[in-house]
Amino acid sequence: MRIGELVRRTGVHERLLRYYEEQGLLRPERSPSGYREYTEAHVETVRRIRCLLAAGLGTSAIATVLPCLESEGERLAPTCPDVLGQLRAERDRIDRAMEALRESRDALDRVISAGMRERAG
Repeated sequence: MRIGELVRRTGVHERLLRYYEEQGLLRPERSPSGYREYTEAHVETVRRIRCLLAAGLGTSAIATVLPCLESEGERLAPTCPDVLGQLRAERDRIDRAMEALRESRDALDRVISAGMRERAG
């Protein structure tokens, strides 16, 4: 299938599919005339990429773990022993980012509270 069909099948914009290719996440074959040619496996790969992006992974992390994941129904399951460590490290990174955001929100709440007390007084 060509890129337009992959767009229709996955709901992912053509520009994003090309970006995934640039990042090494998607590797279509090329026809003799230079057109990208995709298979059913590419549809599944795009689904996996979207799932990992939604989980908070960046494209460089996805490039590392993608070859070590397989689909089990709607879930992804690791197939390489070392990928669990990488996924845990990504989860820890997300936890740290969430804590930093909570601290930022708390600091902003203190500023807002101080402003509200100032207006009331």
